[in-house]
Amino acid sequence: MATWLTYSMAALVVVLAGTALFFFTMTRGALLMRGAMGRLQHEAAHVYPIYSNMRLIRLVDYQPIIAAILLFQYSRLVSLITHGINHMDLRGKQALITSCAFGNVMPRVVKAALDSGATQVVVADIIQNELDHSKRKLGDYADKMVYVQDNAIGMKQPDASVSANIMFFLLHELPHHLKGEALREAVRVLQPGGKLFLGEFHKPRPWVLRALSWTYFKVFEPYGLALWNTHDPVDMLEAMPGITCERHVVFFGNFQVVIATKAD
Repeated sequence: MATWLTYSMAALVVVLAGTALFFFTMTRGALLMRGAMGRLQHEAAHVYPIYSNMRLIRLVDYQPIIAAILLFQYSRLVSLITHGINHMDLRGKQALITSCAFGNVMPRVVKAALDSGATQVVVADIIQNELDHSKRKLGDYADKMVYVQDNAIGMKQPDASVSANIMFFLLHELPHHLKGEALREAVRVLQPGGKLFLGEFHKPRPWVLRALSWTYFKVFEPYGLALWNTHDPVDMLEAMPGITCERHVVFFGNFQVVIATKAD
């Protein structure tokens, strides 16, 4: 029994270590390598390989994996967003998803927008493979979808062209100087009275969870810690004219959904 338990624990450690090494290699490790090779000038240089290589996208985009990464709060966070969309009147209007996201957030958001009357949902992402992958998820809504290869920090969408804009766990992956630009673009494309729904990490209240989150960011997500202080999305959004925000935090404050409304 003791030998079996020892082998089981050793196997678990190996699996966890291997998983951590894989995600490090495909996230921060890739950024470090690009920096060492002087390849950080391209507009998509901050995008991890895990989001651009189709084989990696298909390997990782598995709901239990994505739920585990977000400490099994994924469904709750998406529900906060879809609940807000369901209470909007989107009849005859457009919704926008700024940057594709893993898991089932996109089908759920699209359904909520269409149920609220939206005539069309635009999906914008800088990586074509992400758009191609999303089309497979959203096949049931094909006649209502538009896919655009676009950059969140300089979008092709016209001013005041959408009534709902969804940005799900993008901001923490952007270099600090791009975070504000992405939020300004997200607000620019909103119609008066429109809403931006932003899902993101947040500074946890318990010190143990805060220490674990700090370690996670330092190892895997070097741009994420700024959301705790210097680049708080609510502070950045409310510094813009005519923007008011409500923030919902979950799991001891570890995650947040921000709903920003543009004044009429």
